[in-house]
Amino acid sequence: MKLFSCPACDQVVYFNNVKCERCGHALGYEPYSNRMLALEPDADTGFWRSVGKKGAGDAWKYDDNYQYGVCNWLIPADSPDTLSLASSFNNVIPNLSDPDNVALWQKMEFAKQRLIYTLMRLGLPMPNRTEHPEGLAFEFLVDDPNSAQHVMTGHDNGLITIALVEADDAEREKRRTAMNEPYRTLLGHFRHEIGHWYWDRLVRDGGALAECRALFGNDEEDYGQALQNHYNNGPKPNWQDEYVSTYAGAHAWEDFAETWAHYLHIVDTLETGGSWGMTLHPRLDKEGILTTDIDFKVYDNSTTMEQIADAWLALSSALNSLNRAMGHQDLYPFVLAPRVIEKLGFIHDLVHGRVGTAARPAGTGTANPTAEAYVQSQQAAQAAE
Repeated sequence: MKLFSCPACDQVVYFNNVKCERCGHALGYEPYSNRMLALEPDADTGFWRSVGKKGAGDAWKYDDNYQYGVCNWLIPADSPDTLSLASSFNNVIPNLSDPDNVALWQKMEFAKQRLIYTLMRLGLPMPNRTEHPEGLAFEFLVDDPNSAQHVMTGHDNGLITIALVEADDAEREKRRTAMNEPYRTLLGHFRHEIGHWYWDRLVRDGGALAECRALFGNDEEDYGQALQNHYNNGPKPNWQDEYVSTYAGAHAWEDFAETWAHYLHIVDTLETGGSWGMTLHPRLDKEGILTTDIDFKVYDNSTTMEQIADAWLALSSALNSLNRAMGHQDLYPFVLAPRVIEKLGFIHDLVHGRVGTAARPAGTGTANPTAEAYVQSQQAAQAAE
């Protein structure tokens, strides 16, 4: 993610901040221009006016979910919408009369907002369920105390369900340990499950089945039986040579979704490192394997998978070492084999429209109106700079 600053005083601020601690201005995120805005209340209209170096005077309102402390995304004051782009995909939210649910829902929303940020940066289509029969929607569900069945996190034709309990750090860690997983986060759930949805959108419907099957295997294999075999027999022998995780080896769909999630992990973290001006040159790295200067724009169409992989090897190694120095587990406890990098390269080409019959012209992202508006606003912002 890019580094944001308060337009009123230039203080570095974070993505979910609602107030600048230096100058005291209210803050809100405007997704289509990818800007954080400093705001002052307008007593005459009841809305907010932006202040600072760019866009001063624009009138805005917060997403309705702002009142619960879960969303700082902005909507133009003259828009009839009451929910921002991020909140508009919510199909079911928890019962907010329970304060514990609100705290867990906040974590859910923050993870989902970061996901949508990355999807917009990639210019990917995000039709909702009124625009497409398999459009994107989220349900954050709580277990029914009167039922022995538990909510399962998963994807079904665009509907992504995530158990609210996954936002409880202690419970999620318990599950991670029980399932012998090296990594389990809310953001990871979001990125994995939406990978299934983009398989439908970009592979199945995008004319990329042949290329995808050549790398990820036969998606027509019985899915239920494949998962049962995985849980009964454990990971495939030498899975590290072919897959990014043990679960990726269960079925071609899971391999794609896991690889998709890791691609989003990597590009978002590299953008963050680049925004912080990170340069790595270890003193013992005589061959330059772990040396990198993250000075490229990771979301640009011209950036290659080789650039991304080389920078990620260096950055993830450094981040793992820093975590160990603080007594934490590795930030990125995975090793990317050449075959996995090849699969990541497929995802890279897919999101940039270089694979399939639905391939998009370079730099246009997609015909989706949401992404088009974002691309146009980004171009306008760059021109203004």
